[in-house]
Parts: sequence; structure tokens; C-alpha cells
Amino acid sequence: MLAAPLGRKAARAKGGEAVVPAAEFKAKCLAIFDAVERKGRSFVVTKRGRPVARVVPLPRGPSALRGTLLHEEDLLAPVDSDWDALL
Repeated sequence: MLAAPLGRKAARAKGGEAVVPAAEFKAKCLAIFDAVERKGRSFVVTKRGRPVARVVPLPRGPSALRGTLLHEEDLLAPVDSDWDALL
């Protein structure tokens, strides 16, 4: 399904991930996201030939992200230090 939106055979990184230049990613990111979600494919986005980002599928299931968020006791508590904007 992704071959048509990308319009070319994607290059492959060492890990077997498809390599996509940033300009192409910008133009076709929704099709790439669809391939990630539906087929579990991973992509490496490059800028001037250097890898700058990796798009990978998220783990599935109701508890897939459990334990990945930081916990703060009181998010609304005042901050103890002065901000530069207040000086």
C-alpha cells in the first residue's frame, strides 16, 4: 500500500527500516504513518543524507504505555524559583 504513495522503492537502513528523505516525509507523512500503524513498518527520516528521526509503531494493548510517563506528586504546586520573566 505504501509503494504507491512513496512513488519509489525505499532505501533500507541497516536494521531493515525504510529510509525517507525529510522533504519526501513532509509531503507524504500521512501515508507513512498509515504504513507504520497498519503494517508495523519503521522508517528513518534523513536530512541531507544524515538520519535525524525514526518513526516506529507504538506497542499495542491497553497497558502498552504503562510505566513510560513520569509521575509528579503535585503538578499545580508553585515553583520554588523565580522565573526570568518576573525579574
